[in-house]
Amino acid sequence: MTRHLPVMPEEVIELLGIKKDGIYVDGTLGRGGHAKLILEKLDQGKLYCFDLDEEAIRESKESLSGYDNVVFIHDNFKNMDKYVSQVDGILLDLGVSSPQFDEGDRGFSYRYDAPLDMRMDQEAQLTAYDVVNTYGREDLIRILRDYGEERNAARIADRILEERPIETTLQLVETIKRALPAKVLSKKGHPAKQSFQAIRIEVNHELDSLKSFLEMFDRILKEDGRVVIITFHSLEDRLVKYRFKELSTVEDDKRIALRPEEIRQPDYVLLNHGKKAGEAELETNSRARSAIVRGIRRTNGKNR
Repeated sequence: MTRHLPVMPEEVIELLGIKKDGIYVDGTLGRGGHAKLILEKLDQGKLYCFDLDEEAIRESKESLSGYDNVVFIHDNFKNMDKYVSQVDGILLDLGVSSPQFDEGDRGFSYRYDAPLDMRMDQEAQLTAYDVVNTYGREDLIRILRDYGEERNAARIADRILEERPIETTLQLVETIKRALPAKVLSKKGHPAKQSFQAIRIEVNHELDSLKSFLEMFDRILKEDGRVVIITFHSLEDRLVKYRFKELSTVEDDKRIALRPEEIRQPDYVLLNHGKKAGEAELETNSRARSAIVRGIRRTNGKNR
């Protein structure tokens, strides 16, 4: 079993404010690191764990076998409202888990040679091979630009079209390298990182899932319930930050003078403004370097 350290564990537990008899959801189970921390805080409470990766669920069932108050669900976290309601807290730890990166045969990593796959859900139809070898030029440029924030999207797309079919991760890495100018290749960081991120996001519809969740969770969260989300790149964090700000802000008409009791209060309050991992954690868990955790708490329990 691959060792996996949960990111910002102390911050996550503090932000969730776990009640011993509460109902909680881990929307991105992975190898169960955060789930175990939550379960340790529960007494009569219950934890629902979602993941698209059946291998992750199998391993977590083994590591969490000592708990009888946990439910495992093979589905996307955006669908959690089909399974739960009136929950006290929700955690999302977004992106790819460390084992998915470390086990090179899944095709997520640009450091190992493997078939182009990148599916979190092995039952899904779309693979990285399909994206790389069947998408047209404009779609490739859009994905690389929008999901990878890749400045050389057009150059990479043109090179991919020229060298197709591309069957493995390292073939794709070499294709990307041949597309980039020397000054880019000389910079720090792997030249294929942004492109791999973009293709992975497209294969797994990651941003669409996050957007759906951010519009949905209000329907299942109880009064005083909390949502905690860890993001790993600016695209995710921007969506979370703006949605949390929207929920915690009330726009009153400033042309109308209101008495204090007439001023509307927001339905949610921010628990923080985004926090990064500390240096001590980074010494033992490099995956936490790009992580940002944000939390929000519901104030009025109003159902919509």
